[in-house]
Amino acid sequence: MNSSRWENFLGIAARAGKVISGEELVVKSIQKQNAKIVLLSKDASENTKKKVTDKCLFYNIDYVWIEDRNVLGKAIGKEQRVVVAVNDQGFSKRLKELLDH
Repeated sequence: MNSSRWENFLGIAARAGKVISGEELVVKSIQKQNAKIVLLSKDASENTKKKVTDKCLFYNIDYVWIEDRNVLGKAIGKEQRVVVAVNDQGFSKRLKELLDH
């Protein structure tokens, strides 16, 4: 996985206003089916991991594991973040491609 490319792209999506972060906001976005892809930090609490992955599976939304909260936060220009969602189909499709390589 080429981290810098997906991180840069996630930053672009964030600056375009297509990214939300924080457990409650992301869960609401999943429930409304606005979230197109969810990025979840491997160092999130077990409770957060379970809640977010269960919601993603129930609503059939893709999620991807990210190494740690610092990487995720830095990518969107914020402090540490354990969960981030992209609410745009185009950004989400390209992000999946970058994360798969």
